[in-house]
Amino acid sequence: MILRPPTSFALEAMLDAVVAEKQVTLNWLLERLGDRSFGIVLLLLAILGLLPGVSAVAGILLMVLAMQMMLARGSPVFPDRVGERHFEARRLAAMVRRAVPVIRWLERFIRPRWYTPFEATKRVVGSIVLLLGASLLVPLPLSNVLPGLAITLIAFAYLEEDGLLLCAALLAALAILATTGILLWETASAAGWLPGLL
Repeated sequence: MILRPPTSFALEAMLDAVVAEKQVTLNWLLERLGDRSFGIVLLLLAILGLLPGVSAVAGILLMVLAMQMMLARGSPVFPDRVGERHFEARRLAAMVRRAVPVIRWLERFIRPRWYTPFEATKRVVGSIVLLLGASLLVPLPLSNVLPGLAITLIAFAYLEEDGLLLCAALLAALAILATTGILLWETASAAGWLPGLL
């Protein structure tokens, strides 16, 4: 098995290309990220999903991304209006510079191990992320925190091809989904909705 460079190296290489540009687009960025594009977009949306007020929007975007993973696409696909929108390369470079040291620190603990064929597991990961994204739409206080954290772990595992972390994250995700299902069932029972549904 050939180990690929850590994500921090890939981001630093992308940074060299960014500083040479004045403006870049999302499609340009995804092209530079290559096979890491799903993992990085997952990570960014998971962080958004942790924020109150925007978790529902992040959930919808995660569900779209998850469906593309289930279809085994090579990289995320966005509408042209989104993908070709220009933004300043300077701001992107500043954000990447701040993120690289944090990612490099995390790479001390998250690394390739328990190798699994990540392309083959993409559909499984996509189906779990689809359900976690849907759970971000649940209108209960703080119900976005655990799914957001689970997607964050899945994204890091996916980026670094860490099969051990991926297994742990998927088990945590199943536990979160089961808990969310029980809470929704009890809420629906308390509201008297179930008799009409059954």
